[in-house]
Amino acid sequence: MVSRVIPVDPFDLVIFGGTGDLARRKILPGLFRRFCAGQMPPEACVVGAARADMDTDGYRAFVGEAIAEFGGDIANDTENLGAFLQRMSYVSIDARGEKGWSELAGLMREGMVRAFYFSVAPGLFGDLAERLNQHGLTDADSRIVVEKPFGRDLATAKELNRDLAAYFDEGQIYRIDHYLGKETVQNLMAVRFGNMLFEPLWNSQYVDHIQITVAETVGVGGRGEYYDKSGAMRDMVQNHLMQLLCLIAMEPPSKFDPDAVRDEKLKVIRALDAVEPHHIVRGQYEAGEEGPSFREEVNDPRSRTESYIAMKIGVSNWRWAGTPFYLRTGKRLKARCSEIHVVFKELNHSIFGEQEDHRNVLSIRLQPNEGMTLGVTIKEPGPGGMRLVDVPLDMSFADALGADGADQTDAYERLIMDVIRGNQTLFMRGDEVEAAWAWTDPIINGWHTRGDVPKTYDSGSEGPVDAVQLLARDTRVWRKVSS
Repeated sequence: MVSRVIPVDPFDLVIFGGTGDLARRKILPGLFRRFCAGQMPPEACVVGAARADMDTDGYRAFVGEAIAEFGGDIANDTENLGAFLQRMSYVSIDARGEKGWSELAGLMREGMVRAFYFSVAPGLFGDLAERLNQHGLTDADSRIVVEKPFGRDLATAKELNRDLAAYFDEGQIYRIDHYLGKETVQNLMAVRFGNMLFEPLWNSQYVDHIQITVAETVGVGGRGEYYDKSGAMRDMVQNHLMQLLCLIAMEPPSKFDPDAVRDEKLKVIRALDAVEPHHIVRGQYEAGEEGPSFREEVNDPRSRTESYIAMKIGVSNWRWAGTPFYLRTGKRLKARCSEIHVVFKELNHSIFGEQEDHRNVLSIRLQPNEGMTLGVTIKEPGPGGMRLVDVPLDMSFADALGADGADQTDAYERLIMDVIRGNQTLFMRGDEVEAAWAWTDPIINGWHTRGDVPKTYDSGSEGPVDAVQLLARDTRVWRKVSS
């Protein structure tokens, strides 16, 4: 199977924070991959903008080093690399002052799509928006890309939205969540809405419960100061896991259109029940072979910030009333994986007599080895009666789609190309962000008011024992965390 590559229009892309870690690891190598694939046109130009004193030749050397380190299989494409680096420029700029802005304006070309990627601290978003407006760098077709966190609570999210809305329309603002750019996440919509097999069963009548797991093997590392002020709830649940929940739970949109899709996601968020305290488990990892404890890494022996959280969530609408969603995410767990499991109900009546529980489970793997598995029940081979066994119908992209499945486009590559196209389907809308914080804030405020202390768990485990009890009370079990 050969994937089609459709080139985007010529563009000027300015990366504020162009020497930062995200640019080095993801944005610049991703753009090079699109250039090699023929999707980024030769006329496109990329401008790195940051505080560092550097000229364009120095920046091109920096970009080359980033691609050599993080470009993977394309790093040795020297012919394309030379042409790509010629599309690079650099401006040393002051986000809150006047330095560099006239020079940046001189690099912008007429008749090109203009996109500005804010790969900087959120505190600079408003300043950058203001400077872009003051120096006449934008028009009605220009667009900005902003990275999470989109605030740390409802008040700051509203303030951020106001700051951006002062200079840009909502249709120009692209709030990027790289999880939505993953191939499997988009395939989730295709599976749901493109197959008669699943959509009639996608409701509380047939689905027993749904599990969403995002597990990491690493600790907070060098992000200790940030993470101690954030925690798993703000860092992962409010955005990444919330988006996955919305795509699973939303109603079919009237058409595959950015606002139609985001309207349905917003309805899900607004239908989420308040979470009871006994439906929340928070944890902190202990020291182990993998490294020091969470409290040691954040340098606070009394920290009450969670590195792990598990929750039981209800969605109060006609489709999902009575079907719980179990979410969990944590650091320093036994394996790195992101998975969604749709667990269907047992048969009302089995003609095979009393046998162990057999259920159909649709498992969607976001990482690693992206793909889907549908568990079905068959007869165990051999004589001796009708013994049932569960087997997977397994589809990994690498196996099913050949080379194109194994060499998938990185999430950032896809999302940046969508920005150039002007397609906001996979980006969060302002009211969506605010609705998510409106649901999240009372949960966080609740455990602060109660003085809840996170449970400890062993590094390399599946999390706190209390998380097992969260499902055991409902006579359910977590799916195994495995790579």
